[in-house]
Amino acid sequence: MTLGTITNVTVHTGSRWLPGMDVHIADGRVTAVSAHGELPFSGEVLDGNGGHLTPGLVNTHTHLFQAGLRGIGEGLGLLAWLSAVGEEAVLLTPERAYAAAAAAAAEALRSGTTTLVEHMWPHPSPEVHDAVLRALKDSGVRAVLCRGVADRADRSRKWGFDPRLMQPLKEALAHTDELIAQARGSRVDVGVAVPNPRCLTPEGMGAVRTYAEERGLPVSLHLLETTTDDTMCRDRTGVGAVEYLERAGFLWERLLAVHCVELDAEGRATLARHGVGVSYNPLSNMRLGSGIAPVPEMLEAGLSVGLGVDGAASNDTQDILEALRIGAYLQRAAHRKADLFGFPEMFAMAVGGANRVLGIEENEDGGVRVGMRADLVLHRFDRDYACLPVRDPGATLLTCAGSRTVASVLVGGELLVRDGEHVRLSSRELAAGLARWSSCGD
Repeated sequence: MTLGTITNVTVHTGSRWLPGMDVHIADGRVTAVSAHGELPFSGEVLDGNGGHLTPGLVNTHTHLFQAGLRGIGEGLGLLAWLSAVGEEAVLLTPERAYAAAAAAAAEALRSGTTTLVEHMWPHPSPEVHDAVLRALKDSGVRAVLCRGVADRADRSRKWGFDPRLMQPLKEALAHTDELIAQARGSRVDVGVAVPNPRCLTPEGMGAVRTYAEERGLPVSLHLLETTTDDTMCRDRTGVGAVEYLERAGFLWERLLAVHCVELDAEGRATLARHGVGVSYNPLSNMRLGSGIAPVPEMLEAGLSVGLGVDGAASNDTQDILEALRIGAYLQRAAHRKADLFGFPEMFAMAVGGANRVLGIEENEDGGVRVGMRADLVLHRFDRDYACLPVRDPGATLLTCAGSRTVASVLVGGELLVRDGEHVRLSSRELAAGLARWSSCGD
């Protein structure tokens, strides 16, 4: 159902909350924000009385297939965990990929994510990637589907990628063109995903950058999640990971560097100089014991930083509001500053911190405004007494809210979540798909 008006709602404008407002929508965009009853209603109407309306959030990093891998590798560090996940990735089929991606996208929407960036692992089956694209389309979420590529093989994953999951780089990029054609006219854009700096040769980096720039695509790259990138690059090339990338010409304004836990001051300056963006993934970094990304220092260096949830194998949920809260608390604990990353800063990061790099419509202050895409979230804090009383809606969103307070979610004006449930996809069918997914490995 496509809405025309959300009535009598409290609207987050970016600088303040305005009660008693009507939000008017046409052709997938917000056309007016007016006092309740000031303008006539049009189209389907959603009663927003008692609710709080915000822009939808952007999850800058996830792996959708991992919705079928919750709890895997618990207690393992990154390399051992990657090995466990890799064994499951080898068994991935189009049917399993679709089931996991559909469930993960629906779960993301239920927590207020309206745009997600899917970082696919390389896989030799084009049908697996096609299945993820179908799932994203069926869910209705806005997405950037980054197709996995690699050209350096290493079964240990220390200096390369699992050869069982690789396909020749030219073939992978050719299939990316097919995905672009399949996605045309939908809410899904396409990009390229690189597992880490060690998985592409310098020649491969040149080919990927040229390909991406010719088509205006973003590239997502895991970088310095732990010290492994630096250690292996120094052992093999004599320079650290950031310098290795810079020498290969693989730093530019459409590159999204994911994690960056071990990014030092020199590395931050280098990435900023090239316009690279960063995806901050606090929960997965905690789960795997990787550390704490230096986000305040990144922002001070001039880097654009967005919020990421990561896959359910290293986070265990797709709840971006949980990542919002823990992302703030983790930095406060690390810097021993209770006033670090309050609601305005964290929410702006989650709504649009890395949008420029990803080619997503920008929203500098995180507010609802005329002309923006109608990607909107209606919270009802009274759905959970643990969120009451609401003294400050922003503080409540940051410290108490979660998927249980998300009443409605719109993408392009289409109502995709109503009363906390996905409209297009049945919860029962999603659960059944994941149950079949897990049983395949028995």
